[in-house]
Amino acid sequence: MSETVYYKVGDHTYRIIFADDKNSTQLLPSSKPFVSEAVNDDELLFSLTVNDGWRPKEQGSEIGQFDCNGNPHGVYVLSDGSYRIQVSDPGNRQCCLIEMTPDFRNATLCLNGTYDMRSFGLNNALMMMYAFAGSFRNTILIHASVVRKDGYGYLCLGVSGTGKSTHTSLWLKHIAETDLLNDDNPVVRICDDGVVRVYGSPWSGKTPCYRNDSAPVGAFLQLKQAPYNKIRQQNVVETFASIMPSCSLMKWDKPNYTAVCDTVSAIMQNTKTYLLECLPDEAACRLSYETIRVV
Repeated sequence: MSETVYYKVGDHTYRIIFADDKNSTQLLPSSKPFVSEAVNDDELLFSLTVNDGWRPKEQGSEIGQFDCNGNPHGVYVLSDGSYRIQVSDPGNRQCCLIEMTPDFRNATLCLNGTYDMRSFGLNNALMMMYAFAGSFRNTILIHASVVRKDGYGYLCLGVSGTGKSTHTSLWLKHIAETDLLNDDNPVVRICDDGVVRVYGSPWSGKTPCYRNDSAPVGAFLQLKQAPYNKIRQQNVVETFASIMPSCSLMKWDKPNYTAVCDTVSAIMQNTKTYLLECLPDEAACRLSYETIRVV
């Protein structure tokens, strides 16, 4: 028996159709806060069909590896311009095969393995679909840890291991009335009124923080480990170089890449980005807070 469910993330609604009895919403516990009402097809960000009986009809040509939170997934292009991605879990076991249309509005996938493998594969497929389809709606999925203070969201950027979660945890410990909005993959969107907002999402890495909430972006904070604490505002070139690598995108697809570049450029016009060279201590978090907070 099939099951259809709608989710709303970053004020975008997408649909998942579970076409067989092997898979269900139980694979997506972190998505429960985002369950939404049905909408018309033309209002959907994308529609995804999960069907273990589906098999690709074409082998396709490999064009590269997509890095999704440190897990490389093989990317193939088909004769009609569609993409197929082979998703592997941290144990390098193939757990999901997904094909998506060139406009990223529709996709079909099959899952494989244990519950954990299937859940991992489906969640990774959803993240990619959201990032690729969202790029054409002034929306990016960004690798960051986000804290909220006085109604504004502050995004810590940096490569894995830089200390993003460590720094936001220092805010939570030392800056009163601060809360965590997302710890790994928040959504940033330029809304119709021109305000740049950051949203919680079903994807928060190792930290179970799945909040269906949002806030205007207060600032971006690029972190760099150092034996001292020092902060300064970045210029335009530095800002682009900080935000762009943190975005999830299909670099082989020119329309998707261009859309992300345009969105990041527009975000830069309405926000500020700072570079914090720091130690993992209270002084660093107080320095960043006092410098970047919206007053």
